[in-house]
Amino acid sequence: MTRIRPGSLDFFLTVPGSSAPPGQPFSLRFEGMYISVETRIPFPLPLVYTTYRDRLQELVPYMPNVRHIETNSRELLDGRLRCKNVWHGGGEIPVAARAIINESMLSWTDLSTWNDQDYTTEWQIQTHAFTEAVICRGKNWFVGMGEETLVRNRGELTIDPHQIHGVPGFLAQIIGRTVEEFLGGKIGPNLKQMGDGVRRYLQDTQAAPGPS
Repeated sequence: MTRIRPGSLDFFLTVPGSSAPPGQPFSLRFEGMYISVETRIPFPLPLVYTTYRDRLQELVPYMPNVRHIETNSRELLDGRLRCKNVWHGGGEIPVAARAIINESMLSWTDLSTWNDQDYTTEWQIQTHAFTEAVICRGKNWFVGMGEETLVRNRGELTIDPHQIHGVPGFLAQIIGRTVEEFLGGKIGPNLKQMGDGVRRYLQDTQAAPGPS
């Protein structure tokens, strides 16, 4: 995960109100963190994609930073699967941040839309604290490479201090930076850990692919 300066960034997302056709790039301006994680998994594309989509509960033992996942809904709409899952993470809150961040920041709601036609998923994370202030969204591409799959995760994390209510503006800025640093230190490693977890899960449950 890399912090970038304010500017434009091409994303391949479908965003309400965007004039770009679905799946086409549009220019997104933000001031925050750019999320970029890639994982190679030595199993075929359809298997890796459906494991990410359908096997979350079985993946929990392979993700040390996740305590459990609740599946709230799975709905097929317009040919795409829309899922709502609540993740309960683990780990410690840094001492310096405990005055601002509590245990609720270790849980989040994941809204995802899965497109089986092009093996992609668009996702949005809703935090359980400072919900209005946190924008975290992105898209994953699953790319077949012979008997392997490349998983590309791209997204953004932005904190809007104007949406942190009940405190003076200068304090909202401090809270915003603290929340951004905390979440920024969690999201990238969690995406990487999930990819590693899928790989280990498939190695445990599937026969290893033979030589071509």
